[in-house]
Amino acid sequence: MPTELEELVDFISHGNTQVRTIAVENLIPYSLSQPSIFKTNELLPVKDLKLLVRDYKQIAKDAMTILINLSTDKEVLEFLASDKEFINTLFNKLTNPAEPNANLIAMLFANLAKWDDLKEIIFLERPAPKELTSNNRAIDQLMDLFVKGADGTYNKEADYDYLAYLFADLAKHEEGRKYFLTKQEYDGVVPLTKMTVFTEHKSDIRRKGVASTIKNVAFEIESHPSFLSEDEINILPYLLLPIMGNEEFDEEETMAMLPDLQLLPPDKERDSDPVIMQTHVETLMLLTTTREGRDIMREIKVYPIIRELHLKVDHDEMREACERLVQVLMRDEEGEEKVDAGMKTLARRSDKPSSSPKPFSSQSNGIAGSWASQDAEDPASDSDDDKIVEV
Repeated sequence: MPTELEELVDFISHGNTQVRTIAVENLIPYSLSQPSIFKTNELLPVKDLKLLVRDYKQIAKDAMTILINLSTDKEVLEFLASDKEFINTLFNKLTNPAEPNANLIAMLFANLAKWDDLKEIIFLERPAPKELTSNNRAIDQLMDLFVKGADGTYNKEADYDYLAYLFADLAKHEEGRKYFLTKQEYDGVVPLTKMTVFTEHKSDIRRKGVASTIKNVAFEIESHPSFLSEDEINILPYLLLPIMGNEEFDEEETMAMLPDLQLLPPDKERDSDPVIMQTHVETLMLLTTTREGRDIMREIKVYPIIRELHLKVDHDEMREACERLVQVLMRDEEGEEKVDAGMKTLARRSDKPSSSPKPFSSQSNGIAGSWASQDAEDPASDSDDDKIVEV
């Protein structure tokens, strides 16, 4: 005999709207505490929930919330992400400028990206709504939604911030990194440059996803010249500004810094999230893989910026990242004179003993599920201390 909870799950597909409304609303907590109740009858409840995302506003909202929670389960994740018709439904709703649950759909997409084969959306083609003024590639439509969502010009109900987490997961794949680094024909813009401007955005979610996307794309070592070029991606100001506060540097250091970093206002604040700052430092570390990257960072005085960050922010993992970066910048180049240029090894001011070096850790995206990680050794060093993990 079915329990009351099992009977409630059965009501998900009830023909009466009021019954469905009550059922999905009351089932939300159980999608976290007892997700197994949705996996009966070969995932029939999940199949019903997929249909409910097209139901009335409140029912669709609650069904979407349940699916977000259930997508932490590997079996459910694949069941959702491999359903092309369901993915198309989500795209239709996400790109609808009047969709009230667009942010939840973006959140669900971020979770579905844990299924590696979702990277196929990079090649998916579908017509774009005329309001979006995009092209027929789904990935470009997502990027345009993300950009327009920053100021609410497309859908007053959505900011699309969670798409940043989707992009970060796509950037773990070679196909994704290639997309972010390739100028698109329809607007003549490199997609990654659409994201870099958000490294100081007010949304923690957007900043974190953007930081992780940039870091993952930076694993494309052969593209580092584009990252560093002021005429191309020009990534350095967008990595350094978020980790700078209102500290004053001596005149020689200041004049050598990038123009955007000079004469900052007295109320300038660095990012409030040390994990985001850690990610930026790890990206800088990746950019030291090439001699050009190391030379540029020495020339524009990255060291004093990292020195102050290390001094002012009490966060062990971030400080470890700072210490590793400085160690690389201080190393003598083969066949060259000493390059330390006044740099000193960073020391902890805390009485706590320094933890032993370890690989940079991957990060959670802050919603159901977690970002998969992939170990990759930093080619700039043979030491295990300089390992970086994609997020």
